[in-house]
Amino acid sequence: MATEKETKKQKTKETIRRELKARYQNLRGGCGVSIEFFRRHGWLLSILLVVVLSLMGLRYKTQTRMVEIKRLNQQLERAQSEKLFEKKQYMTLIRQTKMNELVRANRLNLIHQEQPPYEIDGYGTVSAPDSISNSTKTDSNETKE
Repeated sequence: MATEKETKKQKTKETIRRELKARYQNLRGGCGVSIEFFRRHGWLLSILLVVVLSLMGLRYKTQTRMVEIKRLNQQLERAQSEKLFEKKQYMTLIRQTKMNELVRANRLNLIHQEQPPYEIDGYGTVSAPDSISNSTKTDSNETKE
């Protein structure tokens, strides 16, 4: 009895192997999918095709929107930096105006210079203003001692 079961198992294994081999040879020969398969599963294939195409469309929309978001972020950063620059200039003008008003109110006769003063030596070299050059001279004298 045990031998009959074993022989049935071997026969079923052999038949499965033969069927798989036949299917593989049919696929290699170009006869893998029949028209009957498409008739039976046509609705499933069409649904699958629609799903795949819609997923591709969603991915394309997502990528284009991401590119647009990056572009808009760059524009926002530029606008914010321009805003900071304009604010800095505005605050500078406000401070300068207040200082001019204080000078006029206290009658100090001070004038705002656009460029800092420079000293020109007899040799034609330009040196820094007195306040900077004096501080460096005292530092260099201290290091010599």
